[in-house]
Amino acid sequence: MEQPIVFSGHVIGLLKEYMQDLVDQATQEQRYEEQFGFTPLPYRPDQAFSDLLALLDDRIESEGIQVGLPECFLHDMWTLCNEAVEPISNRIWLAANLDGRTMTKARMRELTYQALIEFIESRSRDSR
Repeated sequence: MEQPIVFSGHVIGLLKEYMQDLVDQATQEQRYEEQFGFTPLPYRPDQAFSDLLALLDDRIESEGIQVGLPECFLHDMWTLCNEAVEPISNRIWLAANLDGRTMTKARMRELTYQALIEFIESRSRDSR
């Protein structure tokens, strides 16, 4: 059986920081869209995963070793995101439909990344 991917607290902390950067960016985009009268396009959890992986690729290239990210981090995140996208997408879809409000890009990212962190942490607990 393959070993589950487990990240250190330091790596999870960096991941949370990067995720918050993406949520903040989406909040700022929303303000600009509202200010100029644009209608935001629908945004899905799989897009939030893609945006996170693109950001991670960029950050690893620019600062990976300096901040202590493991060499295989991006590959491990791709693997985790592939495993998590379906259950998290279903969970977010259900939450959005029960809530009845339109999901903003920022809120979609926030819920998706929150669920991904829970997914990662539950796998760490299960591997002990």
